Amino acid sequence: MNTTRNEALEAWMDEHGYSANSLAEAVNRALERLTGRLGGLDGSSVRDWKAGRVRWPKSATRKALEDVTGLPATALGFVPRGRTPSTPAASQEDSDMKRRSLVGGIAAAAATAAAAPGITSPRRIGMSDIERLQQRFAEIIASDHRHGGQRDIERRAAALADEALNLQNAGNATQRVRSNLYACAASFRSSAMWAAIDGRRYDDAKTHMREAQALAEMSGDQAIKFRIWSHAGAMYRHMGRPADAFAANDVARNLHITRRDPLFASLGLARQAAIHGAAHDRAGTRRAFDQAQDAMQRANPDDYRPVWLLAFYDQAELDALALSAHLALGDYPTAEFHAHRCLSALRPHMRRSQAITTTRLAHAQLAQGDLETATATAMKVPADAATQHARVSRMLQEFGAALRAKAPSDPTVQTWTEHTRDAWRATA
Repeated sequence: MNTTRNEALEAWMDEHGYSANSLAEAVNRALERLTGRLGGLDGSSVRDWKAGRVRWPKSATRKALEDVTGLPATALGFVPRGRTPSTPAASQEDSDMKRRSLVGGIAAAAATAAAAPGITSPRRIGMSDIERLQQRFAEIIASDHRHGGQRDIERRAAALADEALNLQNAGNATQRVRSNLYACAASFRSSAMWAAIDGRRYDDAKTHMREAQALAEMSGDQAIKFRIWSHAGAMYRHMGRPADAFAANDVARNLHITRRDPLFASLGLARQAAIHGAAHDRAGTRRAFDQAQDAMQRANPDDYRPVWLLAFYDQAELDALALSAHLALGDYPTAEFHAHRCLSALRPHMRRSQAITTTRLAHAQLAQGDLETATATAMKVPADAATQHARVSRMLQEFGAALRAKAPSDPTVQTWTEHTRDAWRATA
């Protein structure tokens, strides 16, 4: 069968920096959004399109590809069944000229499609667009630290990731701007991932993780790659899969950024220590935390760092991770020590972290037999966090069950029961 290379699609891919594999991945994600099922395309599928072996993809695939590119399938060189593609130019010079024209034409078509009615000139995408997206990202970060784990945060972050990607097709931009757009999209998607992790919606988190990883690779941004893989390690730790948690966190810790900036190294080591705790490795926990503390002390506070890192990682967070690890190890006095240190140093905006730390402190106190103090501590958790944050709600339910099991006839059981009935019901 005679085939004609799809030069329009090749030109679009070259212009936007897509390989066959990365375009297949992007279309698969678009198919998942359309149909609820991840697509099964791979690099060979896209190479078949480019070679002209597939001239008119299936309808769902075409729609997904149009969503990714912002262009109709015909503008991408695909030919509906029953039509004959135009004959390619004979000479290499003509072919090169045609290719250059296609690149410019496709970019202009994408910009026109995205512009308001009546505007025909391509829009210039610049760093002001990046700054606007980064401001929205800071708002997402702030919402996460106030509330955490909410579906609304997850949905807003995912929508902003799509908004950043849509700008890729909205006009002309330098390579620097395009890389920053991918980094912004990856940042938003990683926040959607974290909101799903924090809300114990792990299947959703894994979907966001795959998309975030692909976007981060296209951006080349080491900091956002670190965030995504570090989040993956935390996700697997919460799922009770320490081997996978170690593997994911090792990817983050082996990035060059951890050698350039001790604060990134410290966070990677602190989360590694928490995983050691979940794996019941006391020596590994102690060693990793000592290394994390040393790296934090070596970090230059004046170095530039992304907003997501500056917003949460400090001595209080290091103690929070130590608290988690020592609770898992059953070392309750040490866990209580780190809980008090964390709560004394937490910044006011860290309301989600305060609720989690207070709940863990109550568990550490209860495990040491101090029922009255533990119950008083648990009652300090704000009612909205107790009822609306999945991790906090589960830990408080476990606290109540442990309290009843330890001393079923103790007056603190009645106190706790009345508190949950009255304070929580008013908020639910």
